[in-house]
Amino acid sequence: MSEETKKEATQEIPEEEAKTPKDEKKAKKKSKTTEKLEQLEKALEEEKDKRLRLAAEYENYRKRTSAEKLGIYNDATAKAVEQLLPVADSLTMAQQSMKDAPEEFKKGFELVSAQLATSLEKLKVEPFCEVGDDFDPNLHNAVAKIECEDFEENKISAVFQKGYKLGDKIIRHAMVQVANCD
Repeated sequence: MSEETKKEATQEIPEEEAKTPKDEKKAKKKSKTTEKLEQLEKALEEEKDKRLRLAAEYENYRKRTSAEKLGIYNDATAKAVEQLLPVADSLTMAQQSMKDAPEEFKKGFELVSAQLATSLEKLKVEPFCEVGDDFDPNLHNAVAKIECEDFEENKISAVFQKGYKLGDKIIRHAMVQVANCD
């Protein structure tokens, strides 16, 4: 046979027929190994995914409990401050009515009022509402209205009782008189 016919003869035989039984065993072994490797890689990816989800759940839990703790603290602070506000109002009214009182009394009331204001500030409680502010029904309780040329429409013309808030939480609405409202 010539070399060309040998080449043609070997080319005509399909590759699978040309393989020996040893080659077939090696191929099967490789495919089983490849399958197992793919299964292990898939299992590893699933475990990684589970771990990531667990870590995300824990982080969400930590954030949620932290927010709940802060909310509980703010609610407790608001409740306690709410009980002290009548004292603050009494001090304010006493200071306003002490025009003829001796200077020592005035100074004493001013010091006590300043201490109370400092304590509220440390608790992050802020008083709000001044004459001339815009009326906001979410913050103010309008108990009277007046027609007055000195004020624009829906402006606070008198504050009967200051409002207090802790962050965004309203502890007590301000009691006000509103000018030129409908």
